[in-house]
Amino acid sequence: MKDFMMIFIGADYQELGLSPEQLQERMGKWFGWNEKMAAQGIVKAGDALVPTVKRVIGKDRTVSDGPFADSKELIGGYYIVTAENADAVVEIAQDYPDYDLGGTVEIREVMVFNQ
Repeated sequence: MKDFMMIFIGADYQELGLSPEQLQERMGKWFGWNEKMAAQGIVKAGDALVPTVKRVIGKDRTVSDGPFADSKELIGGYYIVTAENADAVVEIAQDYPDYDLGGTVEIREVMVFNQ
């Protein structure tokens, strides 16, 4: 078994203008998905991320604050899951709650360094 990070990319809920009821319903879907993975013993960690960003860029370490106007989507959160391979994580990602909002799940294997 290997660890994989599912990175959630999508629109900012605040910018979408979701009503409190819509936001509550959406959060229910997220909590349900998390509980399903926890019951299967595959989720190791995960969190939502706030939309404000600091970037440190280049050899001069230039710092800039976001969100950035050139980015219409943001990384909204992540889960780290354990699975046999990336195809298994693609199946896990089928329940991602924000596909209907144009969301994307990027799947990356966590690199393990031999010590």
